[in-house]
Amino acid sequence: MILVLLGPPGSGKGTQAKLIAEAKKLPHISLGDLLREEVRIESEIGKRAKEFMDAGKLVPDELTIELAKKRVSRPDCQVGFIMDGFPRSPIQAEAFDKMLKELNRSIDFVLYFKISEEEVVSRLSGRRSCKDCGAVYHLENSPPKTAGKCDACGGELILRKDDDPGVIRTRFEVYDKSTKPLIDYYGKTGKMVEIDASLPIDKAFNNVLKILANATAL
Repeated sequence: MILVLLGPPGSGKGTQAKLIAEAKKLPHISLGDLLREEVRIESEIGKRAKEFMDAGKLVPDELTIELAKKRVSRPDCQVGFIMDGFPRSPIQAEAFDKMLKELNRSIDFVLYFKISEEEVVSRLSGRRSCKDCGAVYHLENSPPKTAGKCDACGGELILRKDDDPGVIRTRFEVYDKSTKPLIDYYGKTGKMVEIDASLPIDKAFNNVLKILANATAL
């Protein structure tokens, strides 16, 4: 099974992807995580991507396509996978379709996690990340046991540049503008369904499971 998850930053698609991955025993491919790892190790791709990420802008197509192709070619993806954060434009979607065609595969479901800008700002501006191990917390929903310290490693918790309220709004606007054609692109396939991302995690997840269990719902 190959799933594509769409939705703006803060829609919860990453959390849902992990839940689905565990339930369906599929690898979860987060393009955001792949990009951040490239930035961390200061690879050539990471250096080129960092300036866009820090400004809250989308990373250019050629970089994301290169990373996605590299990842889906690994052996663990032969059983299927969950793609989170890619594609983000019709150009990327066409490139992704081409990748899958070369592998004699195709997308089974496209889940679009829909949410308002204000809800996104509220969610992300409260998020804190461990400077050392990358663990993520939320000041209201999942705070650390000790303020400012990571439960796992004791590292300092920081507000990432791309979680600043001003940058969040820019990210949302950029995503909304660039993704609208993509929603139309997948909407025509009959494989896309909207998920109310403003719902609590468990309720949104239950809706996802119902969709995956009943293909005719699409």
